[in-house]
Formats: sequence, structure tokens, C-alpha cells
Amino acid sequence: MGRTSTFLLSAAATVLAGTMPAFSAWQPQKPIEFVATAGPGGGTDNLARAVQNIITKHKLIEQPIVVVNKGGGSGAEGYVYGKASAGDPYKVIFGTSNAWQQPLVSKVAFNYTDLTPIAAMAQDEFLLWVKQDSPYKTAGDYLKAAASGEFKMGGAQSKDTDEVLTRMIEKVGKVKLTYIPFKSGAETAVQLAGGHLDSHVNNPSESLGQWRGGTQRPLCVFSPKRLPQGPKVTATEGWSDVPTCVEQGLDIKQYEQPRTVWLPGKVTPEQAAFYVDLMKKVQATPEWKDYIEKTSQVDTFLTGAEFDKFIKVDLEHVKQVAGEQGWLVK
Repeated sequence: MGRTSTFLLSAAATVLAGTMPAFSAWQPQKPIEFVATAGPGGGTDNLARAVQNIITKHKLIEQPIVVVNKGGGSGAEGYVYGKASAGDPYKVIFGTSNAWQQPLVSKVAFNYTDLTPIAAMAQDEFLLWVKQDSPYKTAGDYLKAAASGEFKMGGAQSKDTDEVLTRMIEKVGKVKLTYIPFKSGAETAVQLAGGHLDSHVNNPSESLGQWRGGTQRPLCVFSPKRLPQGPKVTATEGWSDVPTCVEQGLDIKQYEQPRTVWLPGKVTPEQAAFYVDLMKKVQATPEWKDYIEKTSQVDTFLTGAEFDKFIKVDLEHVKQVAGEQGWLVK
């Protein structure tokens, strides 16, 4: 038997065994767009750029990657762009739980089922922040002051995770907060530093620079336990020094936000599998571990059935809060 015949038989046997030959696996053949569904400097943008940098540094793919921001409409712009790109595996959408939460509360031209889920790569924490020179030292101090008049609470986007948390604080703390939405957590941090807000609930990465620079500080973290010890942010304090909100009398034990990755709908299973594998490779690098530590996120990886189950459970939770607020789209 000649070499060619032997090769063909081997390839046929591989297919029959249910494993495609390595040369048939899909690979990108042109530049890729990473679409951040938020403005520059926010947590979603930071994730997209961190992944881009890791892929580029380790040469995980041969094609170049460009990050574009489409944060209009509280992120709907990016998801609608993904929906309109059905079948295009060169558009990778980075978002949060707003992919499935937003259609519940706003009349938007997409649903998360219009997209192909790739993975949830991290769970991001939330903290209650005030200006550095604020007189409030604890969440209890903050709530007492807020009870005497309307406080301005800033956040990224409306009827999204930041506003949901704000309404939870109102209910638990028996206060009234005027919520002011901005395009990103980075923009919100700038507004607090300028004295235009009384507080915000940014993720760690979104206000890292402001805390280090002495313009604002965290009062508490919405986590069941203090964050892991890492490098100091200021000369004397790091994330592990921030008390939990429950410790300070604000009884919200846990509130986190998943960082999610999607492709447009109607891509092939091979194309989706390529990006699942790519994100796993990203997560295995020391740079990813450094990113998680610096941003004080929780490292995770949900894909397939696990990711789908997470979405469905979270949808039920959001329906309850949105129903109480009268946000549900009829």
C-alpha cells in the first residue's frame, strides 16, 4: 500500500472515530474586532484590552486584533452590532450580564439568544465609593447622611447592574438615592472626583487609579468576605483592607458581575469552539493571573451548559428586582 493510500485510510479512520483531523480546525484568516459594550476605561473595556494584550504578547493567533467601543444605549449598541453581524466569526463581543438583563428592562433591538455565548471569564466585585475628603468613614455613616436628603449616586449605564445595586441599597438602607448614569465606570469615577456625585458603586478596576491618586476611597465591598490580599493600592491600604458592607451595617451580602464573551449568532460550532479554546489559553497565562489580582476579580470560567444555567438563574433574580422597580418591558 502506498503512502497516499495509508494517509487517506488514517484520515477516514479519524473521522469515523469522531475526531476531525487537526488541519480541518477553523482558524481566523483576517483581522478580528473585539467589541467592548461600554465606553473607554470601564471594566468591560479593560477586559477586552487585557485579553487583546495577552493574545498579542503570547502570539496565540496570527491575526491582528483591534478593540472598538460601542457603549451607546447602555451597551445595546454593541449587542445590536453583534446581532447584525450574524455568521461573522471576526466580531467578538465583550460584555456583562447586561447581555441578558437589558432586554428585560428596555425596549432594545436584541436578545441574548441572538448571540453565541462563549464564556464568562470572571466575576467582578462592587464597592461603595465616596470622595477622599468625604466625612463618611463607614457605610453606616453614609446611610445616616443619605437618610436626611437625596444623595447623588453615579453608575455605568441605566437599568443595568450599577442601578440594580443602587436600588438594592435604597431598599435595604431605607434611603432615597438619585441615580445618574454615565457611559462607563471610568467616567463615573471622574464625576465623583470632581465633586459632582456623592458616591458610586464602581468595580475595583474602574477606580483603582483614583484611589491610588487620593481622589476617592472605598467604604465597603459587597462580598461575603473581605477581598484576597494583594499588592497595596495606596501607601498603607489594599483591597483586603476594605470591610464588607455587612460588617458596616449595609446588609447586602454579595453582589457580583460576570465578565462575558460572545460571538454573533449563526457562527459554526467549530468557530465557537476556537474562541472557547482561545479564552482558556488566555486564562492560563501569568498575565491573566496578574490582571485578576490587580483588578481584584474572582477568576472563573463558565461555558456551554454551565454558562446557560448561570444565565437562567440570574434572569430570575433580575426579574424580581426589575419587577419591584416597575422596569419590566410589557
